[in-house]
Amino acid sequence: MLDLEVVGVRVEMPSNNPIVLLREAEGGRYLPIWVGAVEATAIAYAQQGIEPPRPLTHDLMRDVLQALGVTMTEVRITALEDGVFYATLVFSDGSEVSGRPSDAIALALRTSSPIRAAEAVLDEAGIDLPEEDADTDGADGESPVPAEEQVREFREFLDHVSPEDFG
Repeated sequence: MLDLEVVGVRVEMPSNNPIVLLREAEGGRYLPIWVGAVEATAIAYAQQGIEPPRPLTHDLMRDVLQALGVTMTEVRITALEDGVFYATLVFSDGSEVSGRPSDAIALALRTSSPIRAAEAVLDEAGIDLPEEDADTDGADGESPVPAEEQVREFREFLDHVSPEDFG
């Protein structure tokens, strides 16, 4: 399993379909996953620290886990079959629950749980960026690329990508 970071949510044009963008923590590949509008909003709210006046479904799930004394230890994006991603939520009591990656990501952000993906998933659906775009950690002695610049580059990339590019 490879560690991923949530870059953000973006609306793919011209279809207006929301995408959550994940980045390989130790590499240059990005994983775009098309999600529903509700899940995209839940992910964006969690990233921005927005607390709605009443709990959203993912907030409720987090609160139920806390009330039961169980923590989510990680989210695993385990497979990609016929264009559909699959995820598993792993809990501190050893239980595992299958779920949609969009829901799993929204809950992971609320519980500060790591998100991981099977290498086969990244091999199949990951997108490599050119080396100069992928080097954001300053390992070559230069300053790291600011997060705002990374997001701008992703938006430009997404303006030219379609779901068919991953099939």
